[in-house]
Parts: sequence; structure tokens; C-alpha cells
Amino acid sequence: MEKYKSPISVLVVIHTPDLQVLLLERTDHPGYWQSITGSQHRGETLIQTAKREISEETGLDTTSFVLTNWNFLNKYEIFQEWRWRYAPEVSQNTEHTFGLLVPEPIPVTISAREHLSYGWFPQKEAAEKVFSWSNAEAIQKLHPTNNNSNAL
Repeated sequence: MEKYKSPISVLVVIHTPDLQVLLLERTDHPGYWQSITGSQHRGETLIQTAKREISEETGLDTTSFVLTNWNFLNKYEIFQEWRWRYAPEVSQNTEHTFGLLVPEPIPVTISAREHLSYGWFPQKEAAEKVFSWSNAEAIQKLHPTNNNSNAL
């Protein structure tokens, strides 16, 4: 296990064609809702990180759905309360955004260590519910779709 988290992470917005968005409520902060997030492990590609985090946090098999690299990233200041997870000189994180298209709201198996509950929310409500500005921005970029040409 690595001593510190990598300041490179993924954000994965899981959604349906009609823009229902899966959100998870954090165990360490009840009331904080988010999409799938996680830091890249040493030696992983970003797509491997996204697939691992989806599996760990929801139990979903990404090969059954359409996973897309949205090709945009955000750099942001790491919240002070979580800085202890990173090397002392690290204060910023670079987050790469992905989307996972599922056909309809489906049950997921959350990691009790990380999340209290989950829910499927309409796009506008989901964007308002998440605590992170980068997560809200990603959700707002969703458009209704029947397919996705950038699938991985």
C-alpha cells in the first residue's frame, strides 16, 4: 500500500440516457453526495483507475456498459481536512472526468466503508446535491444520448 494518495484522480459520472445520475453519500461526511471518485494508483492508467473505482464503489462491471473519457480535467485545492492523505508538499489535485452510461437506474452495491447510501437523481437535482463544484460542473455537461462515440 502506498504511503500517500496520488494527487491525480478520476471522477466518474454514472448516468442514464434520460439523465438520471447516480450519487453516493459519503460515510465520513453524512449529507455529502458525490459521483464516483478515486485516486490513481501507481502504475495504473486513468481508465484502469476509473474501472477500479466503479467496481469498488458500486460493484458494477464496466464491460456491461459504455465507459467514456470526457477528455476534460479540473485542478483544485485539496480540502484541508483531507490533506493528511497526501504528501506534505501536495496541495492540489488533478481530476480527470469519465462517464458511464447505463440503460436505466439500476441497483448498486456500495462500499460500506466509503458510503452510507446511494440514489438516482434527475440531472438538475444531482448537480445541486453534490458538494463538489467540479462534480456539479460535470453533471451539468450531460446531454441526452442514445449512444456515445468516445466509448472505451
